[in-house]
Amino acid sequence: MSAAAGNPAAALAGTLVEELAARGLSEACLSPGSRSAPLALALLAQAGVRLHVRIDERSAAFTALGLARISRRPVPVACTSGTAAANLHPAVLEAHEARVPLIVLTADRPPELRGTGANQTVDQVKLYGSAVRWFCEVGAPEAGHVAYWRSLAARSWSEASGALGGPPGPVHLNVAFREPLLGPPSGVCRVSRPLGRVGGGGWLRSDTPRVSPSSADVEWLAEAAQRSERGVLVAGDCDLGDPGPLLQLAHKAGWPVLAEPTSNLRSGPNAISAAHHLLATPSFADRHLPDLIVVTGKVGLSRSVLALLGRGAPQVLLDPYGAWLDPARATPRVVIGDPAMTAEAVGQHIQTRQDRGWIDSWRDADAKARVAIDGLLDATDEPCEPGTARDVAAALPDGGLLIAGSSMPIRDLNLAMAPRSGLRIAGNRGASGIDGFVSTAVGAALAHDGPTVALTGDLGLLHDQNGLVLGPEEPRPDLVIVVVNNDGGGIFSLLPYAGLPHGFERLFGTPHGVDLAHVAKATQWSHRLVTRASELPGTLDGAGLRLVEVRTDRAANAQLHERLQEAVSAAIG
Repeated sequence: MSAAAGNPAAALAGTLVEELAARGLSEACLSPGSRSAPLALALLAQAGVRLHVRIDERSAAFTALGLARISRRPVPVACTSGTAAANLHPAVLEAHEARVPLIVLTADRPPELRGTGANQTVDQVKLYGSAVRWFCEVGAPEAGHVAYWRSLAARSWSEASGALGGPPGPVHLNVAFREPLLGPPSGVCRVSRPLGRVGGGGWLRSDTPRVSPSSADVEWLAEAAQRSERGVLVAGDCDLGDPGPLLQLAHKAGWPVLAEPTSNLRSGPNAISAAHHLLATPSFADRHLPDLIVVTGKVGLSRSVLALLGRGAPQVLLDPYGAWLDPARATPRVVIGDPAMTAEAVGQHIQTRQDRGWIDSWRDADAKARVAIDGLLDATDEPCEPGTARDVAAALPDGGLLIAGSSMPIRDLNLAMAPRSGLRIAGNRGASGIDGFVSTAVGAALAHDGPTVALTGDLGLLHDQNGLVLGPEEPRPDLVIVVVNNDGGGIFSLLPYAGLPHGFERLFGTPHGVDLAHVAKATQWSHRLVTRASELPGTLDGAGLRLVEVRTDRAANAQLHERLQEAVSAAIG
């Protein structure tokens, strides 16, 4: 071995990082700390790895999440011991629920310092509970453990990426380091490869499999689809890669596609963009009860779509890992298999439906609803929240990436976005929190080769102000964040709490009075205030870090949502 063998901490860190690099590691995130110094130096020294340093552990973790979500490759995030490790937990939860591959490397005190009151020492063993695919207490490094360390690194990559058959997600390696933490300056992170691993290959060779559906499930679903003249495809948050086979199946079967934005299935002639408002109109919903509902992804944005799922129609869920994604408690069957592969196989067994009355009825209603929605949103040049979401989605060029914040931004997209192709939409819809949004968007933009826009509310931005802080040596993406600023939590104005006679503003509205121009200046982002809706598309072009602020009124927005529903209901009769 090199000189690093004289320092066990450096040898362990260098071996882990080198083995991850052999598997394809290209991005890594880090927050500063002393106990994690061996990991920091190893990541910095590793050729081919772009390192992103954040002063806030939560920001580092969500940056890694954004990088991993868009690249679909594992990204490690490393931190020091103590509460630093706890600050990674929100991103770990999101990665778990959304099946995003993260490798969490928490530095820790060695066993002899635990439970003694030693500084920055907490119980980090299985800190994230069941939210990780795999946990390993690595142990303090000792000579002769190189093969063990390489095996751990190789397995962590395979577990995180889903290469061992489970769903992608986070893994946690708790790495104990004894002092001294630094080895000799020369070759501090260079460890020779053991015998039997030649040519730069990884310790473990495994490829991420695509799960094929069983022939019995394909035949059963094909028969059900062929006889179901009033079928519906419902798509929630998912990362399909290629939505084509599902859209083609819907076309052959003559079914409408009710797709949430982050399903990336809201495209093609069968996409029904006004599904929420249509199904919230009782006369339409009653006339359009389906005889089969095929669901893919995690559904949860529209109460009227969830109500449709709960009305007793036969349902089947397509999921590659057999997860029971059933918030309406109405799914009797899960078909295990890659949804695109399943749809392609089923499509080969069915004939194109000639009677198009069912889909034509949906299309006709959607066209009328689209006219009503756009008419209201275009009636004035004053910015509004659904109009901002609609216009951002329409203005991005093909090849663009839109990161949507939870709470109202993703719901406004769901309500107002017209069908289109060529745009990828993502967001933290696993646990659906607003925390870490800015950092996620920055990570996503760094991983995306093309224009990236993020859409958030003011609370989502303020909740992750630290995500705006990028050091002078850090890689910087071209990213514009569009912030809908209504001075508080706008979603609560649409919920029953808005009718409370006392305390609503303080408890739920939470006005903050923060000048976002000052926030942008303090963190070296450019700032522009949009005062006319027609100005917005032009602000999305350009380079660098940009904050575009759109000010709205919460009460007016609640009234607009009511008017939109009334207009759609009137238009479809």
